Amino acid sequence: MGLGGCIILIAVGAILTFATDWDMQGVNLDLVGIIFMIVGLIGVATFSSIARRRRVVVPPATPVVDEPARPHHHTRDGYSDGYGA
Repeated sequence: MGLGGCIILIAVGAILTFATDWDMQGVNLDLVGIIFMIVGLIGVATFSSIARRRRVVVPPATPVVDEPARPHHHTRDGYSDGYGA
């Protein structure tokens, strides 16, 4: 469940708790709304802690070593310098 689902749970829980006065036999809608809000808040806290861990930048563990430059030897074979084509 993403952040949007958690916010929807909080909104539905608030609606059930504060904006309705329905009476259902055997179901306390105020308690169901409070449970939805608590689950939504736990989900937001979990999502934000996971998202914070993903953003941590870890420096590379091994240092980057450049290879030493090899001496460049030119050989003249008569064809690579533009003559003899």
